Amino acid sequence: MSRPAPQIKAFTEEQYLEMELTSPIKHEFIGGHIHAMTGASVIHNIIAGNVYIILREHLRGSPCRVFMSDVKLKVDAASAYYYPDLMVSCEPAPDSHYREQPTLIVEMLSESTSKHDFGEKRRAYQSLESPQEYMLVSQECMDVRVFRREGADWKMRIYTDGAAIPLNSMELEIPIERIYEEAWE
Repeated sequence: MSRPAPQIKAFTEEQYLEMELTSPIKHEFIGGHIHAMTGASVIHNIIAGNVYIILREHLRGSPCRVFMSDVKLKVDAASAYYYPDLMVSCEPAPDSHYREQPTLIVEMLSESTSKHDFGEKRRAYQSLESPQEYMLVSQECMDVRVFRREGADWKMRIYTDGAAIPLNSMELEIPIERIYEEAWE
């Protein structure tokens, strides 16, 4: 999802959270600035839905939950609230509208968001202690990039056509074709 330039006026976290409860559109909050979110493409929704279904089925009966893009992720180090496309969290709910300790974060890449998702968001997400993996899924072709925490470092692996994607944090392996099922029909 693309974002316009931030508004000039800075907001407090409390003002943002209060405004977001009644806003007809979603906004991300970064360092006191509010950014309106735009709608997503049909392909984005199909791919995100496929990943959601795979994760939801796998997590059934566990204390972990997968959340779609309507639940915020609070990142204190970035003074931010983001709306990841998907995230898995096993934490007790700190609030009914956001999470703070995801295990897995997933973003669908588009031409307008890839720089932000690879840059600012990746650094913000990796500043959290809880995520074990950050998965970036292309909408253009079968290309999934997984940043995986390995000790104190993060290593990126690229998966393409025919690959099985291991998500160690979920004890799950996903055939890439399942992620892209019906995306380009």
